[in-house]
Amino acid sequence: MAKDPGRVLIFDTTLRDGEQSPGASLNLEEKLAIAQQLARLGVDVIEAGFPFASQGDFAAVQRIAQQVGGDEGPIICGLARASRADIKACADAVAPAPRRRIHTFIATSDIHLEHKLRKSRAEVLAIVPEMVAYARSLVDDVEFSCEDAARSDPEFLYEVIEAAIAAGAGTINIPDTVGFTTPSEFGALIAGIDCHVPNMNEAVISVHGHNDLGLAVANFLEAVKCGARQFECTINGIGERAGNAALEELVMALYVRRRYFNPFFGREPESPTPLTAVRTEEITKTSRLVSNLTGMVVQPNKAIVGSNAFAHESGIHQDGVLKNRLTYEIVDARTVGLSDNRISLGKLSGRSAVRARLEELGYDLTREDLDEAFARFKDLADRKRDITDRDLEAIVSEQVQQSEARFQLRLVQVSCGSSLRPTATVILAQEDGQEQTAAAVGTGPVDAVCRALNALAGEPNELIEFSVKSVTEGIDAMGEVTIRLRRDGQLFSGHSADTDVVVAAAQAFVNALNRLVEGCGRQSLHPQHDAVLADLRPGI
Repeated sequence: MAKDPGRVLIFDTTLRDGEQSPGASLNLEEKLAIAQQLARLGVDVIEAGFPFASQGDFAAVQRIAQQVGGDEGPIICGLARASRADIKACADAVAPAPRRRIHTFIATSDIHLEHKLRKSRAEVLAIVPEMVAYARSLVDDVEFSCEDAARSDPEFLYEVIEAAIAAGAGTINIPDTVGFTTPSEFGALIAGIDCHVPNMNEAVISVHGHNDLGLAVANFLEAVKCGARQFECTINGIGERAGNAALEELVMALYVRRRYFNPFFGREPESPTPLTAVRTEEITKTSRLVSNLTGMVVQPNKAIVGSNAFAHESGIHQDGVLKNRLTYEIVDARTVGLSDNRISLGKLSGRSAVRARLEELGYDLTREDLDEAFARFKDLADRKRDITDRDLEAIVSEQVQQSEARFQLRLVQVSCGSSLRPTATVILAQEDGQEQTAAAVGTGPVDAVCRALNALAGEPNELIEFSVKSVTEGIDAMGEVTIRLRRDGQLFSGHSADTDVVVAAAQAFVNALNRLVEGCGRQSLHPQHDAVLADLRPGI
């Protein structure tokens, strides 16, 4: 499959590079839920994390390797720096997967060599074959990345890549680590590698890129014309800084323009075949799951998965679409799984029906989480006449988000109005079950709630973002609230939904507090490396 010139492999790094988005930290259960949905989506490789970075990352990669994929499922991959400790930890984490890969990397640009690695080209050229060979001794599938390849000397790149392939790397990744390059430059770099590396026919050329100049997707599409056969991308384009190349945009570009891209794969344009194995009808579902669990809202005008992607406001456009959708739509919304599907569930529906629908939406809840989600569903059914899939996704997402919560919200009550000082009373339960009550006055009801919760939690933080959006239309729509807290330079997000936005805000704040407590208390697997933690979150 990897050597098929008529296929583009989709390497999803949502759980590794995507999680490096500020405030997008995911817990183990959330990572598992996303990984399971990525398998349904049909990606070829899931980069599940960076096992050496922390105990949490190691456990998440290992759990995904155990439960996701199988003999016919995606390859489970872990990231490792070009060092024995990293590579061994990665091998141990992915070991349970029937199909597993170690993705190891080292920087190759002069600016990285001088200022980050403090190594010469000769030293790097010696490290690469040694570490790739070591990884190859542990697994059959090894990928090697030249970090900051887009700013590297091509002649040096050719040497490094040739050595990596000779040592056993089956995939060579060429990252535009800082989002610096342009399509013509990136295409020329890929074509040069394909032409000048003597043993390049023994490996797949992969590309990874960031969107700092808004060119990541364009760069990838140019690269595939020049020999690249693997895209490293993320759902919704999340990731470091301005994010990564968006999976949904790349896949649909190859799908919609398959007659254009087919000549580059040696196939007849008159009978185009799919260039990826992705099940496009799962795209919208996957996008929503990632958005809900990370708390990162998808912008309305985002290509393919934005709420406005298939909306028509202009009278001219509306008239054209009514006559023939092809006048203003190049993608059938149903192709990406978008519909106004209303579930036939109500207050008389049972647990089995709710569980079955949740599984279809990509959620695999524990018995306890299902109990809580079902209780919320029943409560919502009493208050809201029509329940959609979006409502169901909203009420269940925070059960997945909070597998182990130090704080639990028991009560929130507010008093506010044009002539009243906004006042909130909250009851918060600790891990030991003890409940404490506090009241506070704020500039508004949400501010008062947050002040009261902070007084009880006693965890220093700074609230830097508060956003509300409606899940569906109507006066009884659920409001989704996302809150981000900052502490010691780290961001922690909380997400919740309720028909009462004040209640949703209170629960989102508690969820963010729980993440803050968990994140600040997380210990490194190798404390001696804490001083170089920045190096443990690479941009490749």
